[in-house]
Amino acid sequence: MADLNYVPRHLTRYADGDYWSNLTIGDRARKWADKTPDTVVFLGDPAQPTYASLLQDAEALARALGSFGLHPGDVISFQLPNWVEACVINLAASLGGYVINPIVPIYRDAEVLQMLCDSASKAFFVAERFRNTDFSAMVDRLRPNLPALQHVIYVRSTERAPNYADLIELGRSLRQDLPNVDARQVKLLLYTSGTTGRPKGVLHSHNSLDRVAQTSFRHSGVGGVDVTLMPSPVTHISGYSGGLEKPFAVGSRTVLMESWNADAAVDLIDQYKVTSTVAATPFLQELCDAAAAKGSRLESFRRFACGGAAVPAELVRTANQRLKHPCAFRVYGSSEVPLATQGYLPETDAELAAVSDGQAIDYDLLIVDDEGLPVEPMIDGEILARGPSMFLGYLDPEHTREAITEDGYFRTGDIGHLTPTGALVITGRKKDLIIRGGENISAKEIEDVLHQHPAIREAAVVSMPHPRLGEGICAFVIAADDTAPTFDDLAAFVHGAGLARQKCPEHVEFVAELPRTASGKIRKDQLRETIRKILA
Repeated sequence: MADLNYVPRHLTRYADGDYWSNLTIGDRARKWADKTPDTVVFLGDPAQPTYASLLQDAEALARALGSFGLHPGDVISFQLPNWVEACVINLAASLGGYVINPIVPIYRDAEVLQMLCDSASKAFFVAERFRNTDFSAMVDRLRPNLPALQHVIYVRSTERAPNYADLIELGRSLRQDLPNVDARQVKLLLYTSGTTGRPKGVLHSHNSLDRVAQTSFRHSGVGGVDVTLMPSPVTHISGYSGGLEKPFAVGSRTVLMESWNADAAVDLIDQYKVTSTVAATPFLQELCDAAAAKGSRLESFRRFACGGAAVPAELVRTANQRLKHPCAFRVYGSSEVPLATQGYLPETDAELAAVSDGQAIDYDLLIVDDEGLPVEPMIDGEILARGPSMFLGYLDPEHTREAITEDGYFRTGDIGHLTPTGALVITGRKKDLIIRGGENISAKEIEDVLHQHPAIREAAVVSMPHPRLGEGICAFVIAADDTAPTFDDLAAFVHGAGLARQKCPEHVEFVAELPRTASGKIRKDQLRETIRKILA
């Protein structure tokens, strides 16, 4: 692992303050197991896992890994669906001082090989099969090219050995002491989604991730016991923090979903009195539609934090009118700066919850121009963020030097502005600008207009090759029903909304779905490649 000396230069401003708990998730798990050992943590799981049983399994697994020759600081990876075993593996890593590396289940040979090689992972927990994918065959193909990988452990396997259950049983027979783990150490190695390039290894400490959980829970205002529905992959920062870590950080409960299904989500929310979730934009629309079809207003539901993709304001407004309690709001963050903003709670300010991407609670935000100079409120620029919850750096120190300014801000690569009252509004991505004849055009600005069209369910705007202007504008559109709007209709609609004619899409592709990352972000790199091939 990269030697970051526990507190990197850009975080030293927080080192002497009361910013970090200096507690690991392992420390917090032991406290909950002492306080409420029989409390079921993951609702709906047939095994009824409790704080006590999860801790016992994690301690056994940590000892078993130690007996296999792993040492504190070694990387262990897992590629699993939203299964409780992922929680135990993550907790075992914390207790053993290992660095955990979650890998999104949709990744295949190329991505998995790159991540396991890059991280020098020593152990890999993986499903033998899941749905239609034979992960064991993938591992067999990759293993000759993974000299650092010493152990592959199959989860929920009856055929391949060693398996997860074997390690738990082995660990129960071992008695060696587990190490004292410094909460400043690297805890998590999480690769970026690769939307704009080769994935980078993001490093977090026990302290930085605990700070995210504590700050978010204090802001949410959810009274009593928070029950979180987690449809987002636990291998992504949102699912990892909100699904696997949150029960130990703040004493909440989790309902895991292997995959998103709106009808099932309505049933789970009503059955387990779910109070909150954090998920991508499409889930909110589908949840509202499914609830209406089932005659449910989701009476227990209080918080739906939308992020990871563009969130149309009208969708937030509509959701907050249709459900029993106003619950939807927008948040902004990334693997590097988790929850850089917390949303405006809709019962406090419904309009800001819909039209802005939240407020900085535990971060300093700075908007700068192309020369790196701060701009005035309401002026778009690149968003910089810094705070005690930010990442330690990238696995590659050169990437860290490129991404962090001299005064400790992370260059997000996203474009937006701050209002005079401090609300953040995302307007695009630095690399998502369409440069048409020298004119910079925000794709999101056009998307926001298209989302207001009654015949459009979702739209994504990207650049496309243009023989004269360099780049033109292409819209990929999912129609709301079987009757798609015409090209002329969309062009007139965009122009009628007050946008310049230069911002009208010059090409429209109607599609059934849009390619996405595991976090729900639209893969605009794939869309740009698609339209390039179509035009060629």
